[in-house]
Amino acid sequence: MKRFQLYTLIAILLLSVLALGACAQPTPQVVEVVKEVEKIVEKPVEVVKEVEKQVEVVKEVVKEVVQEVAVEDYTTPHPILSDVRVRQALAHCIDRDALIASVYPYVEEPDALLMDSFLPKSHWAYKGPYDYPWYDPEAGAALLDEAGWTLGGGSVRTNANGDVLALKFTTTTAQFRQTWSAVMVQNLAACGFQVLPNYAPASWWFGDTTGLSRRDFELGAFAWVGQVDPSGRTLYACDQVPLPSNNWEGQNYMGWCNEAASKAIVAANNTLIKDDRISNYDIVQKEFAADVVSIPVFQRAEAEAWSANLQGIRPDANEYATANLHEWTLADGGDTIVIGMTQEPDSMLSLVSSMAAQRLVDRPAKGTAVTTYDYDYQATLQDGLSTLESGLATNSTVQVKAGDMVYNASGDTVELAAGETLIDAAGNEVEYDGSSMVDMLQLVVTYKLKPYTWSDGVAGSVADMELGFNFDCDPESGATSFITCNAMLEKEFAADALEVTVTWAPGYQGTEYFVYPFNIYPAHQVLSDGRVLADVPAAEWVTLPEIVETPLSFGPYYITEWVKGQSITLAANPHWWGGAAATPNVIFVFLADTNQAVAQLINGDVDYLDDSTLGAGAEVQTVIDAANATGAVQYEISGSSTWEHIDINLFTK
Repeated sequence: MKRFQLYTLIAILLLSVLALGACAQPTPQVVEVVKEVEKIVEKPVEVVKEVEKQVEVVKEVVKEVVQEVAVEDYTTPHPILSDVRVRQALAHCIDRDALIASVYPYVEEPDALLMDSFLPKSHWAYKGPYDYPWYDPEAGAALLDEAGWTLGGGSVRTNANGDVLALKFTTTTAQFRQTWSAVMVQNLAACGFQVLPNYAPASWWFGDTTGLSRRDFELGAFAWVGQVDPSGRTLYACDQVPLPSNNWEGQNYMGWCNEAASKAIVAANNTLIKDDRISNYDIVQKEFAADVVSIPVFQRAEAEAWSANLQGIRPDANEYATANLHEWTLADGGDTIVIGMTQEPDSMLSLVSSMAAQRLVDRPAKGTAVTTYDYDYQATLQDGLSTLESGLATNSTVQVKAGDMVYNASGDTVELAAGETLIDAAGNEVEYDGSSMVDMLQLVVTYKLKPYTWSDGVAGSVADMELGFNFDCDPESGATSFITCNAMLEKEFAADALEVTVTWAPGYQGTEYFVYPFNIYPAHQVLSDGRVLADVPAAEWVTLPEIVETPLSFGPYYITEWVKGQSITLAANPHWWGGAAATPNVIFVFLADTNQAVAQLINGDVDYLDDSTLGAGAEVQTVIDAANATGAVQYEISGSSTWEHIDINLFTK
């Protein structure tokens, strides 16, 4: 019954009650016989009984309305998608190889892009393969039959009630997604699904109060970007399902609440022991595969190409190609490598730049403390990762009280007061009462660096480390987040070694706690105006050519010249702690577009194009054709850290 009809009925019934109540008022009469009085009294009694019946009807109607109003949006199981057999059938009926071929026709081995989990196969927390439903339309059809969705004599399945197996599919208007999803719609139609595509503007699909954030979809496609730390609590925990009652907080858009998976994802994000994290992530991935709440369609392809004369390339989805530039060599004995880029860095001050072009130059030409191959960390200048297992970190239980600085459940460092929500030492979320003591975990970590020398020949010092902490945490530096800075309660720098011990706020359990947290700057550097870098206000750094254009380096190379709009030239750093770079000179040249970059690679003017320059479009086929025709070019096509997936909404309004 529609709500407005119920309200109308209530109103009519209430008026009836009032009218009947008015009729129920007896009129005094003079009677001579008692029997006559009994007859007169009998009618009002009958009327009262009728009124009582009507009141009961009104109560039932009101109860029905209240129950209907009390049902919260997206807490009603979806009539189709709440059945795991239907979700398994969806996965079985989608030919993901065909989807890959539709957008990457040059990919010869699509299996490299296929996923059976929410983590790439090269990730440290992936322990598959997992039992995810692969393409098998016959198995999909059998599951649908079992679930009561049969074909009968038509092409679209229906159930015993005559309901059609129809689902709305929502994604963006991007041509890339329209292309692969068109193939998906055909795949599902062959299994008897009727899929209704809705290609929405990205502004609506990813809006704060629309689309995904309001779970306004049945099947919804978008991309996630993989990272070293899998995190995942906001995506897969039961308490992270966006609902009106929690102000739509969380990213568990599927409404997936699997208790085993939820407990495991919470546990994985509340321990710093790597083996324990791996075990818990394994549980989540197994349940993810069994419940089929999201379909990992494929990793996006990325391609890089280089001259057959160039050796030592180390392709990796999560690390910039030039991180091992010092190992690259030219087979013909040449002394200069030319790298083509279609973008020019905006600044060599990495704190204020997020460009891939900047990182490609920055990593060899300034140096790194760690690398991130295979979605994991490897120490470079940092003298070993500062893990609990290494003994360089402790995570002890301490008692906190009102007035202490703590890291709260929201991820902010605050002065503890009544009403503050904390994560206690047992991993429970508790509200502080203002007077008691609370047990919390506190990290104390010692970070060490190997001895190093700057490209100007001056040895590295603890002052460089102090300057890094001070500048990166200065509100005037241009940094956009100070969560890490605020969580540090104490920093104790060694007097005679390149190390610092950090005492973190109780409650801070950053899963990448073991990585040296800040940049390193040459505190000794004298600028052209005579000032020493350590004395320059943070706000001025972005104006200093010595910092944003030709910074000193502790890496294998340093920048000798930056001709804006044309090129950046590097030379081998003779003082690099890692030894001599294999090739002494490198030039990054800036090209108009990908077509020009590919042409120069094929002509031999450029030795290397990274994935951000070559991309994954039609130009890749040009490279492949050149490689097959002449053998003068080599290439690598692999899965990137970005992956397309289809979330399945288990609930409906």
